Amino acid sequence: MILLSVSIEKAVISRLTAQGQKFEILVDPNKAMDLKSGKAVPMEEILAYPVIYRDVRSTESVAESELQKVFGTKDAYKIAEVILKQGEIQLTTEQRREMVEQKRSQVAGLISKRGVNPQTNTPHPEQRILNAMHQAGVNVDPFSPAELQLAKIVEAIKKYIPLKFQNVTLQVKVPPQFAGRAFPIIKTGKVVGEQWLNDGSLQASVELMAGVMDEFIQKISNLTHGNFESKVLKREDA
Repeated sequence: MILLSVSIEKAVISRLTAQGQKFEILVDPNKAMDLKSGKAVPMEEILAYPVIYRDVRSTESVAESELQKVFGTKDAYKIAEVILKQGEIQLTTEQRREMVEQKRSQVAGLISKRGVNPQTNTPHPEQRILNAMHQAGVNVDPFSPAELQLAKIVEAIKKYIPLKFQNVTLQVKVPPQFAGRAFPIIKTGKVVGEQWLNDGSLQASVELMAGVMDEFIQKISNLTHGNFESKVLKREDA
């Protein structure tokens, strides 16, 4: 008995036409999209069955001799990876809608972290960005990485909210009793200066995206119970 890691009810078809022939596989839509976007996902977690089909619906499989001729291998997992990366994924309307919403939230999150309202130098909440995207009629491609869609979307929503991308250099000083535990938090930014003072305190300068500065400071504050110092050394438009 084969134990499946992919729900057959939710699985979809991925299809590739090569050398005039059609090849299909049955895959988990979310993990398949992760692989297509560049993430490292084991094929065993994506593929419902280690079978290459001529037609999934009729369960007609492709002969190994034909697979060897077209793909240069009989390994179903290697062939499935080629089909996924080079072919197309057949999503249901509901699956596509869910993926569009996930990608929309991902884009809004990136903009919130990297951008600020230039009038206040504070980040826009994600919901405000989502509202601006809706007002601008922004179309989000569920198959394209969020990073590659940022420039177009930012340009569209600037008509509805003031927005610019900014980096901040922040200096923090943490007392000795918290310095060791604070260092992992500090390293979440780009450390550009670090000094251990005579009293054991840690003073560090960190480059951050402006949108995450408040969150960064809050983490330091929570750790030290507010017993720390911070100041902005520099702001630069990204």
